[in-house]
Amino acid sequence: MAKVGPPRARGSYRGRGQRRPPTWEISDSDTEGAASAEADSEAATRARDPAEERRAAAEALRLLRPEQALRRLTVLVDPAILEDAGADILMEALGSLGCEYHIEPQRPSRSLRWSRVKPEPCLKSVPAELLAAGEQELLLLLEPEEFLQGVFQLTQICGPTCSVPWISPESPTCPHLAVIGLDAYLWSHQPNAQEMRRLESPGTACAEVVVGWPEVEEALVLLQLWANLDVLLVASWQELSQHVCAFTKALAQRPFKQLQESKAFSFCTAGRWVAGERVTRDGTGLRGAWWRQIRQFNRVSPAVADAVVTAFPSPRLLQKAYLACSTEQERLALLADLPVKVDGGGQLRRVGPDLSRRICLFLTSTNPDLLLDLSS
Repeated sequence: MAKVGPPRARGSYRGRGQRRPPTWEISDSDTEGAASAEADSEAATRARDPAEERRAAAEALRLLRPEQALRRLTVLVDPAILEDAGADILMEALGSLGCEYHIEPQRPSRSLRWSRVKPEPCLKSVPAELLAAGEQELLLLLEPEEFLQGVFQLTQICGPTCSVPWISPESPTCPHLAVIGLDAYLWSHQPNAQEMRRLESPGTACAEVVVGWPEVEEALVLLQLWANLDVLLVASWQELSQHVCAFTKALAQRPFKQLQESKAFSFCTAGRWVAGERVTRDGTGLRGAWWRQIRQFNRVSPAVADAVVTAFPSPRLLQKAYLACSTEQERLALLADLPVKVDGGGQLRRVGPDLSRRICLFLTSTNPDLLLDLSS
């Protein structure tokens, strides 16, 4: 009679010697993680693609150009400025400039700010500080009477320890002041003889009368030294509009200029000549680099450079030849009689004493201020 073994677990085997493959449950979070990982890998692949990087850099450079950046710049104008009759001139100038302007309440009142549109994704490679240039700029318009009251406070009341008016210490902005018609206001409010006698009596103080151009000039110096605060004095809204337009254009140009200045040799453009001649460790390319160096001298043709390089294939060989010379004159004239091949025959040419002297001085002189070319 056969023995009966222990019962097998149902479903634990599928056929002889084969285990049932394990199963897993896929949750929504796993799906999202896989999708995000795939998106990150695609983004990394695009980032590593040199062609894509070049296209993104070219597009970023295009958007940073002044004409494009000006369209992405917004001037925020406080509604209180529009209460003046001459504000229409400013609005017309901003409209013809090509940038946007919005009427929004600003703090402090009667001020203008500049803001940039949210940058494009291709501008992520550009440093954030370049894109934020101009975000902290503010132009505050002051009435002549208000400005003179601040001048009186700066020059006569509090002395050097006085806090600068119109500026909040906790504000991160860089304010600039603008006063329209200050000269005309001072001339129209000059005190007569009777008022001067009244002002000279003790106990009299009137800021809008006693403040004149000497006090204004003193206050301008104090504002520049203490707070690095510029004050724009204009005679009309037309002059103010011209200043605002010029300042807006300068802000649009600032990121592009700073980006160009941050690059090494920003004056170099892409081209075959920029790469120069590559010289390897075994000396390959040295002859071409030496030939290019000879060509950099003034009035040196390719045929003349060929003659020098053929006689001395490297600058080290030429330096050794200079050391073998016994006199200075012999060194200066070492290359003068080298023959130069001219295409199509014709008269025999030589390197000449002038170029021979210049090359000799270039390789042997230790004076950095020495002028090689006497004809320049």
